Amino acid sequence: MAATVRQLRAEYGANPCALGTAVPRLSWHVESDQAGCAQRAYEIALNDRESDVEAATGVVGSADSVLVEWPFEPLRSRARRQIRVRVTTSTDDVSDWSDPLDIEVGLIDPSDWTAVPITATFADTPPERPVRFRRTFSVRSGLVRARLYASALGIYTVECNGASVGDDVLAPGWTSYHHRLRYQTLDVTSAIHEGDNALGVTVAEGWYRGRLGFRGGRREVYGTDVGPVAQLELHYDDGTIDVVATDRQWRAGLGPHIAASLYDGETYDARLVDPAWSTPDFDDRDWVEASERASVAHLMAAPTGPPVRRIETIRPVSIEASPGGATIVDFGQNISGRVRIRVGGPAGGQVVMRHAEVLEHGELGTRPLRGAAQTDTYVLAGDGVEIYEPTFTIHGFRYVEVDGWPGELTTDAINAVVCHSDMEPTGTFHSSHEGLDRLHENVRWSMRGNFVDLPTDCPQRDERLGWTGDIQVFAPTASFLYDSSGFLTSWLQDLADEQHALGTVPAYVPWIDLRFRVLPAAAWGDAAVVVPWVLYERFGDVDLLRRQYDSMCAWVDQIATIAGENHRWDTGFQFGDWLDPAAPPDDPGAARTDKTLVATAYHAHTARLLVRVADVLGRDADRTRYSQLADRIVEAFNAEFVTSTGRLASDAQTAYALALQFGLLATESQRVRAGSRLAQLVSQEGFCIGTGFVGTPLVCDALVDAGYVDEAYHLLLQERCPSWLYPVTMGATTVWERWDSMLPDGSINPGDMTSFNHYALGAVADFLHRVVAGLAPAEPGYRELLVHPRPGGGLTEAGTTLRTPYGDARVHWHRPGDRLVVDIVVPVGSTARVELPGCDPVEVGSGAHQFDCECRPAALDPPIPPRPSPFGDVDDAEG
Repeated sequence: MAATVRQLRAEYGANPCALGTAVPRLSWHVESDQAGCAQRAYEIALNDRESDVEAATGVVGSADSVLVEWPFEPLRSRARRQIRVRVTTSTDDVSDWSDPLDIEVGLIDPSDWTAVPITATFADTPPERPVRFRRTFSVRSGLVRARLYASALGIYTVECNGASVGDDVLAPGWTSYHHRLRYQTLDVTSAIHEGDNALGVTVAEGWYRGRLGFRGGRREVYGTDVGPVAQLELHYDDGTIDVVATDRQWRAGLGPHIAASLYDGETYDARLVDPAWSTPDFDDRDWVEASERASVAHLMAAPTGPPVRRIETIRPVSIEASPGGATIVDFGQNISGRVRIRVGGPAGGQVVMRHAEVLEHGELGTRPLRGAAQTDTYVLAGDGVEIYEPTFTIHGFRYVEVDGWPGELTTDAINAVVCHSDMEPTGTFHSSHEGLDRLHENVRWSMRGNFVDLPTDCPQRDERLGWTGDIQVFAPTASFLYDSSGFLTSWLQDLADEQHALGTVPAYVPWIDLRFRVLPAAAWGDAAVVVPWVLYERFGDVDLLRRQYDSMCAWVDQIATIAGENHRWDTGFQFGDWLDPAAPPDDPGAARTDKTLVATAYHAHTARLLVRVADVLGRDADRTRYSQLADRIVEAFNAEFVTSTGRLASDAQTAYALALQFGLLATESQRVRAGSRLAQLVSQEGFCIGTGFVGTPLVCDALVDAGYVDEAYHLLLQERCPSWLYPVTMGATTVWERWDSMLPDGSINPGDMTSFNHYALGAVADFLHRVVAGLAPAEPGYRELLVHPRPGGGLTEAGTTLRTPYGDARVHWHRPGDRLVVDIVVPVGSTARVELPGCDPVEVGSGAHQFDCECRPAALDPPIPPRPSPFGDVDDAEG
C-alpha cells in the first residue's frame, strides 16, 4: 500500500472551525504497509476559501508530523482556509494529497467584539430560575454564511427560528471567569432564511452565579446577574457583513424552567412551554427590555478542548421496589449525566427523580451527596407522550428513585444520558484477569464522570471542584485513555491565571473562596509542574511548556523560598498522603508518612522536572540553577529522612515509594535496602494497600523497579480491603474515593466525605499500560516507544492499544508454557525500543513485529513470604 496521510488536524483537533490562534499548528498520521516506513519530507497546500488563491510550502525535508508550525502568513479573525498534506517516505514513495481540512479562525482580537453581556431581572422570581432572551432580525438576499459567536455569564442554550442550535451541554463551561470566558462558534447558516428571523437564548446560573462548593458553598462567586453575550455575523455574497449583537434591543422573559441548579437539579413545568418563543412571530410585548453590562471582550477566548456533549445513552438493567416501597431504576453503571423520560399523564402531574450512586441496604444512598439534592422534577403538560431531559444540570448517579410516575414505569420509558467532555478515546487495556479488566474499565468510567469541562474530584456531591492533587497523580492515565491534551491545556491556563492572582497554586482550579486560606500544598500545587510535563511527554507539545514555564518556575521558586536554607518544606499546611487507608474516617490527612517527608520529596521532584523543562526550552542558566537547587533538596532529604543504610524516618509504603521513584536515595546500597523494606512492608500488611493519594501511583512501580515483580502483582491483584480489586468484588463500576467507601456489609463509610466516583486512586491504570501490558513513551509524543512488559501475577496474556500522536500502536503478549510471545505494532513516524526478559534490547521501525523468548511463569499462589533483607532484620533498631 502506498503511504497515506490521514487524521489531518489543526491544534488540538477540537473544532477546526473555531480556532483561537492566527498560526494553528498542524498534525497528521502517515499509514503504510511497508515495514520500517518513515516520513522523510512533507508538503502542505493551502487554499483561501474566500478568493480561491492557493499557496504551498513546497517539499520540506522533515520527519515532523505532530504540531508542525504554521508555514504561511498569520491568519486574521474569521479567515477560512482549506489545508491538504502529502508526504514523501524513506522509500521515496510519494503519497496522494490528504483529504482536505477546512479551518476557520474565530474572533481572536477584543476589537472584533461589538456584543456586550445583557441581563434582566424579574420581581418575586428566585435567582435559580433561568431567563430567556430573544431578538428578531432581517436577512437580505445573497446570504452565504452565518456564524454565531456565543457565550454567557451563566450556562446557556440557543434556538433559532424555533429549532435548537448546537449540541454542547452546559456551555460555555467553567473557566476562571475573572480571567477568561470561552465562547462557542456555531454555524447557523442552514437555520436562517431570507426575511424575518429570530434568535432565542436561555441562560441559567450554572457556575457563574449558582451555589458552588462544600460547607454550604457560596453563591454569586463571579457575579449577581446572568445573561448571554452573543454576536451573529451574516456574510453576504457582495462581501458585506451584518451584525446582530446582544444589546438593549433584546427582550427578556421567563419560560418553563422554574429552577435549575448544578447541585440540586432542575424543575420544569411543561404547561408553560411555548415553542414559538424563538420564532419571529412570537409576541414579546409583555417581555422586558434587556439591560447592558460592561464589555467582556478582553476575556473572550476560543476553546482549546472539546465541549461537553451527550456521549452515550444507557437503558436500565432493572426497575424494582425498594424495601421501603420506592421505585428504584438501576442503570448498571455509575455515570455523570441525567435521565431522559417518555411519559404521558394528566396535566399538572409531577414526576420526581432523585439520583444517587449506590444503594444502602436496598434504599437510595443519598448521605454521601451532602448538600446536593440531585433531584429533577417534571410537571406534565398533559398532551400525549412527552419527552423530557434536563438542560441546566448534571448528576453523578447509577440509581434513580422515581416518584409520581403515572401508571407503570418500564425500561422503555427512561434512559440515562452520559454527558462529559467529548474527548477522543485513545487507549485500551485487556488481560486474562477479569477483575483487572473491570478495574481498568472502572478507571475509564471515573475519568468520563469527572472530565466534565474540567478535571473534577467527583460528579455528585456539593463539591465537584478541579482539585490539583487529583489530576497531578492521574494525568498519565488520563493522557493514555483519551486525547486530553486540549482539555488539560485549557485547565492549565486557568491554573496559571489563578496562581498569578493568588500568589500560589490553589488546591483546586478554578479557585472559589470556601472560607479557608489559600496555601501552597505539596503534591497539589506541584500539578503546575507535573501536568505540563506529562502532556509534553505524552503529546510532544513544546509550546505548552513555553506557555506554562513562568507558572512552573514560580511554583518551584516559591517553595524554595518557603523551605529556606535547610531546603526542607516543613512549615505550613499539607494534605500529606491523603486518604491513607489507616487514616480515621474523620481525619483523612492522618497518614503514616510524615507530611514534611512528602513535601520535601515533591519539592525535589518538581525541581528536577524543571531542569528537564529548561533543557528542552534551551534555558541554560535556569537549567544550572534548578539543577543545583534539586541537588541541595535531595541532600537535605537524605540528611533528615534517610539513614546511611536506606531506612526511612517514616517506615511506610508511601515513604519508600517516593524515595525510590523520585530518585532521592544517594547510594545503590540505600536503594537496595529501601526496595527490600518496601517489599517487606507490603508483605507484612498482607499485600494490602498502605498508601493514599500520593503513594498509590508509585508503589507498584517502586516494587517492580526494585526487582520485586511478584510482590507488585500480589498487591495489584489483592481482593481484600484495602485494595484496588476490593471495590470490584463489591460490584463497583467506578473508582471510589476511599478504599472502603462501601463496607463489606453493604453500609456506606460513616465519614462525611466519601464518593463512589473519584479517579485519583485509579492512577494505577498507568502501571497497567506501561508495565503490565508494556507500552510507554521513550521519547516525547511517543516518537519512540518503549515496549517493556513485566509479566507476572499468573496472567497468561495482556495487551494495550494506543492512538499516539503518530498513529496507532499496539502491544500484546501471551505466555505459552515457559515462553513469552510479544506482538507489537509501531506507527509510521515512530520507532520502538523493545526490552524483553531473556532477550537483548532491540530497536525496530514502523510496522508489525513479533518476539519470542523464554519467560518463567510466576505463580500467584501461595502468597509470597517476605524476602530476607541483605541488611539483616529490618525491624531491628538502627545500629
